[in-house]
Amino acid sequence: MGSTWNLRKPCGMLIPLIAAIIAVASPLRGATGSQSATPPAERPAKLPEFEVASVKPVSLGDTIANAFLTYPGGRVVARGCTLKYLVMEAFDMQDYQISGGPGWITQDRFEIDARAPASSASGKSNPPLAKLPPNQEERQMLQALLMERFQLKFHRETREGEVYVLSANPEKLKLQAPKDKNEYPWAGSVAGGLPGGDGLRGTNISMQELAIRISDWLKRPVLDRTGLQGSFDFEFRTGEDDAPSEVDRESSIVTSLKGVGLQLKTGKGPVEALVIDQAEKPGPN
Repeated sequence: MGSTWNLRKPCGMLIPLIAAIIAVASPLRGATGSQSATPPAERPAKLPEFEVASVKPVSLGDTIANAFLTYPGGRVVARGCTLKYLVMEAFDMQDYQISGGPGWITQDRFEIDARAPASSASGKSNPPLAKLPPNQEERQMLQALLMERFQLKFHRETREGEVYVLSANPEKLKLQAPKDKNEYPWAGSVAGGLPGGDGLRGTNISMQELAIRISDWLKRPVLDRTGLQGSFDFEFRTGEDDAPSEVDRESSIVTSLKGVGLQLKTGKGPVEALVIDQAEKPGPN
């Protein structure tokens, strides 16, 4: 499984000659403007791979969408997932960080059932909840699977851009130790779902995980600068029931965070992106 990249080295006598040719050719290429501005697709090093993996289009009538589950023994199951969502899971990125690729990557849905080798670290893992995200090794295995079965090719970009910075006000913190440390890390509105006008609630969630949730809500990177370790429960009620409009959502979230002693401000920082250069629908298993 997976793609293997073979790199050939020139023999000793050819190295000086090749270096000389490159030294002469490079300035000319830049001067004429013929050098491509698009970064080449990444050729990653050898990645760990699943021992067995099944990939197939989603069954007609299946209403489950973008469900990604992890089980003991390094088994991962995707139900009704688009390729874009699978890329998000594989590279631990948000939707707004991924671009490019053909239109079907956000429309066609797939099922994946894969298992890591028993000898791997993931093969010995025992996640307490199926909804927990994959570990780093499982993410790399998923990357290898997407590159093999979907012929995925991509490149990364990093540029300076607008970000949010999450910080803490020690004198006004209203975070509690989690009632249940095995509960699924979650944050959203008091009533559940996306943050609304009723306030904000969190259960067994770390500041790093909260930053990721806010990033998804506001479609912009959020940097955790709270310095707070561990996970927390919290709740702030505004006393209102109406959900805010998209225009007001940011101010509603900022107000709710302030209510538990957290601050969210705009700033500048590195914005990472992944551009899909190629993707093909997988053939039969």
